[in-house]
Amino acid sequence: MIFASFNFAKPVMVLAIFTLFVSPIAAQNWPQWRGANLDNISESTDLPIKFNQKQNLLWKVPMPGPAGSSPIVWENQVFVTTPNSETNALELHCFDATTGEPVWKKILKGENDKARDGATSASPSPSTDGEFVWANTGAGFIDCFTIAGEPVWSIDLQKKYGRFNIMFGMTSTPIIDDGKLYLQLIHGNMKKGTSRGHVVALDGATGEELWHHLRKTDGVRENVHSYASPLIVRDGDAEYLISHGADYVIGHSLADGSELWRCGGLNPKGDTYVNTLRFVASPTFANGMLVVPTAKKNGVIALKTDLAGDVTNNAEAKFWSMPKGTPDVACPLVHDGYVYLADVSGIMNIHNAETGERCFRDRMFADRHRSTPVFADGRIYITGRKGTVIVLEPGESGKVLAENELGEETTASPAVAGSRIYIRTWETLYCFSKE
Repeated sequence: MIFASFNFAKPVMVLAIFTLFVSPIAAQNWPQWRGANLDNISESTDLPIKFNQKQNLLWKVPMPGPAGSSPIVWENQVFVTTPNSETNALELHCFDATTGEPVWKKILKGENDKARDGATSASPSPSTDGEFVWANTGAGFIDCFTIAGEPVWSIDLQKKYGRFNIMFGMTSTPIIDDGKLYLQLIHGNMKKGTSRGHVVALDGATGEELWHHLRKTDGVRENVHSYASPLIVRDGDAEYLISHGADYVIGHSLADGSELWRCGGLNPKGDTYVNTLRFVASPTFANGMLVVPTAKKNGVIALKTDLAGDVTNNAEAKFWSMPKGTPDVACPLVHDGYVYLADVSGIMNIHNAETGERCFRDRMFADRHRSTPVFADGRIYITGRKGTVIVLEPGESGKVLAENELGEETTASPAVAGSRIYIRTWETLYCFSKE
């Protein structure tokens, strides 16, 4: 077992106890938020079920400030973005995945803007393809480095696409796919009801804009904002980028960003229209199904993937829909015939993926919940706001296998790679393993 302790305000001091043999990390990565396929699923095995400050803890390092960004992993490197509470700077840290020792640290462009409810400018998570690492922050910059920490390029997104006019800060995480970075920047003037929705593709190696699509909506008030992140769908002949927010989920051409289809009805117009139904949770694609959340306990829609045009009122485009039961922040998890919806109030809803019928509902946490659940090694890992990590048996039983207490507040999602679980709290980055 290896323990590392670092003080970021002073010269680094390291205390480590090494076992004689440490099994090599499996050649498996968690290259971006929600994993390699953006579906919250890891193929890792031999993961611990029970872990805490004393059990199955491989290492831990303190974070210089609180944030909701999740760690990412590439082979033997772990990357995480964070604010620094002393300097107010935004930073990208790289750690050794086996020991937790710091490899390098870079100061990012812009400064931390402390929003409400503990949110910071380090809400978006970094991404990597094993050659480059991209760090995006709510300050409006994307910084690109080599995996060794050498700077490559930096872009001021607000200079190119307008000042981020969004209530709780720009939290959307760009995604990397085939050497391209895809961004959704959905913001605008709530009082005037205007949308500044931009969907953008950048060359990951150079930062050059490949295309830019102006996303249109008739949403008003807070609904011109979105805190969700984009998604790639590939299913047979269907291949497109998903943007989510401002009352619509939209499919875009990967070639030029043009709109291929859209689905409304997520915030129906008329007397029931909600002016504050901003989207935070992102859609999830798995097993030929696109599960689309909304917000504030409203509806969920399960869409088919062979879509064209406006499918809002096309019943043939949907597997099912339900008027209530969405998670507000956590993304849906779809696996082996079930849809898992982790409600912001700490309630887990489990639905039959084929019919949408709910087969389980119970409270998992006695506090607010924001982390997206992760499926790995035949189990579901769910992190609560107060630092309780529940391990859940998959299926409709909702059986809790373990409740692991970390004792620190967290809003980040777990990363799973190489038979290790990485959890970032507001105070600490943890690595848990049977090693």
